[in-house]
Amino acid sequence: MPAFSFAHACNTPFVARLLRRAAAPLAAMALVLAPAVHAIDQADLLPIDEAFALTASAPARDTITLRWAIADGYYLYRHRTSVEVVDAGFSAAPLVLPNGDKHTDEFFGEVETYRGQLEATLPGEANAGLSTVRLRVKYQGCADLGICYPPHTKEVTVSLPAATDAGLLSAAPSAEGLLSSGPRTSSLLGPNTSATGEAGLPLPDTEAYRVEAVMDGANRIVVRFSIAPGYYLYRDKTTFAAESTQGTVLRPGAWPEAQTISDQYFGEQAVYFDEALVPLEVVRIAPGAENLSLRIGFMGCQDKGVCYPPLTRTLQIALPAGDVAAPAAAAPSVQGGMGLFGALLAALLGGLILNLMPCVLPILSLKALGIAGSGESQSKARSHALWYTAGVVLSFAALGGGVLALREAGLALGWGFQLQQPAVVAGLALLMFAVGLSLSGVFNIGGGLAGAGQALTQKSGPAGDFFTGVLAVVVAAPCTAPFMGAAMAYAFAASPVVAIGVFVALGVGLALPFLAIGFVPGLAQRLPKPGAWMDTLKQVLAFPMYLTAVWLVWVLAKQRGADAVGWVLGGAVVLALGLWAWEAARFRSAALRAFAIAIAVAGLAVLWPVQQLPSARAAAAAQASANGSETAVTEAADGSLPYSAARLAELRAEGRVVFVNMTADWCVSCKANEKAVLATDGFKTALSEANAVYLKGDWTDVDPEITAYLQGYGAVGVPFYAVYPAGGGDPEILPNLLTSGITNSALAKAAAKP
Repeated sequence: MPAFSFAHACNTPFVARLLRRAAAPLAAMALVLAPAVHAIDQADLLPIDEAFALTASAPARDTITLRWAIADGYYLYRHRTSVEVVDAGFSAAPLVLPNGDKHTDEFFGEVETYRGQLEATLPGEANAGLSTVRLRVKYQGCADLGICYPPHTKEVTVSLPAATDAGLLSAAPSAEGLLSSGPRTSSLLGPNTSATGEAGLPLPDTEAYRVEAVMDGANRIVVRFSIAPGYYLYRDKTTFAAESTQGTVLRPGAWPEAQTISDQYFGEQAVYFDEALVPLEVVRIAPGAENLSLRIGFMGCQDKGVCYPPLTRTLQIALPAGDVAAPAAAAPSVQGGMGLFGALLAALLGGLILNLMPCVLPILSLKALGIAGSGESQSKARSHALWYTAGVVLSFAALGGGVLALREAGLALGWGFQLQQPAVVAGLALLMFAVGLSLSGVFNIGGGLAGAGQALTQKSGPAGDFFTGVLAVVVAAPCTAPFMGAAMAYAFAASPVVAIGVFVALGVGLALPFLAIGFVPGLAQRLPKPGAWMDTLKQVLAFPMYLTAVWLVWVLAKQRGADAVGWVLGGAVVLALGLWAWEAARFRSAALRAFAIAIAVAGLAVLWPVQQLPSARAAAAAQASANGSETAVTEAADGSLPYSAARLAELRAEGRVVFVNMTADWCVSCKANEKAVLATDGFKTALSEANAVYLKGDWTDVDPEITAYLQGYGAVGVPFYAVYPAGGGDPEILPNLLTSGITNSALAKAAAKP
């Protein structure tokens, strides 16, 4: 008898892996413990192949039917049922499952289950000459006794009908199979059945719909559907997905004008007769040539006859070298019709709002402390403000210019890309830690640096003011405040001179509060007078720096795992030792001070090994594969599924509402939105009412597919939110800062769209 868990709680992926590794010992343990838990004996359960008897057959070459005979007192989970084609030669579409009985499961939440029997359909396309298809079927079920079997995998081999039978059903199909369409007279035909009415014998789908693709320049593909006379193609049931080694994504352009029919299953539908030419814009990550695999999903019908199940074609395309820049027609741009003046104003406002972001406040507290403690003349106050502004503006211009240069060189990077580099994250964590040590009095920068500038937290000179501005930009850059996204989208699409102007305006906005203090005497006079309280406040402000360092180490753990955390913590200890030694040797020999500096620099040497560590996600996936773990995608705790272009395309083809959240662990705005809105019960209720699927893309580490998605919509960074309506159509792009009203309204509107 197969191993099974002795309690429903054992139905977790972790325990399932243990069960697969030690089936016999765990089964024995279950039998020993069962009397104490449920008083269930081994004889009370059927073997899994008797509880869920699986058979498979192919009524047509493009349709495979899977049937489970489910014993009384047992049930199968819908979301734990999947099929994988083992051998090449059969291009399968997603498995079509009927609706099950809905209820709330103690461990899986809202689920659908099947009792008695389950019949599922696997549509696809069989290569010529293929006689059999081998499938790997995965499913999981439970007994009403309170016991669940571990996830079960079974391989089955299905014989296909002869090629002359292709495209037709040999028996009456389910509603998910061939559909009679519209008000026309329809018939469901077997392979040797004559047609009724005017339809004639339906053609094999490969003859009814011929699909080809040709390059139209380096960044445009045209897909041609040649439709046999008497047949038509659904526009909104057609999807395109690219399989690329370079992260290339395809975005459908403008479809040709279609005819409208009234369909009894899908309502008003746009369809094509004879021919349809669909342009696909190429959104590249890298400019080089590559062999692209284009997967096309579509549905069509015979006029006054049968409808085919969902069909797929996979075409191989030799993609030449081309431009990296995302084409303007690829998707709705988030920048709209913004002009230069609007972009500059949006950048100024976005920079000003950055001062309120949690990621910037720790640095601004340093500058506030310095200005409050200066007690100097108005001219000195203006000097402080101008040097700080120079640091901010030049840093923003340099960062923006760097992004533009790298994009021009063929690297598709977005705003905040620097925090996708583990070495940068680790370096910032050590820098914040060092600033905190300075504020705590462990060491004091300035006195022995040949007049290069006094301590940042005291009466800082030009170098200190400038450096504070640089530090503010480094920490603020990953944040995307309101107005910033549209301004930077405009900048990335404009000339380099105009783009740098937008980044300068962004810097001026960030520096504006301190410019006002420096140039408006009334504001400066409202600051507290210098006094003994300054030293206490300085020490208190060390703790926001330590917390910022902790946050950066947490981000690093997400990117490169525990090894990276170990490296950076070790580096922090060495850095602290060097800075302490520097302070102790302040009034001693130059050799001791040089030795102390060498120790501190040695602490920074950890940045190299941290950068070389493998991605935490890749390492986890490799470990799971080595352990033989389940790789099926499951919902996260917040109800989201991992984003992929293929998953989005499949959901859109099904007509589902989709909420896409592009986020990153280093994006404070993203985390604030998720905490305040996307993790609430109200959002989950809105998703349920809209029958929506929540997809989340994690951009914490470099991810070419997510970068391409953002570029396709003119977005320059995260957060980015899009709501795709039911039945197709362009998504609604939501603002960077969310409210429950904004998200709930967008989901309701998307669900209501016909």
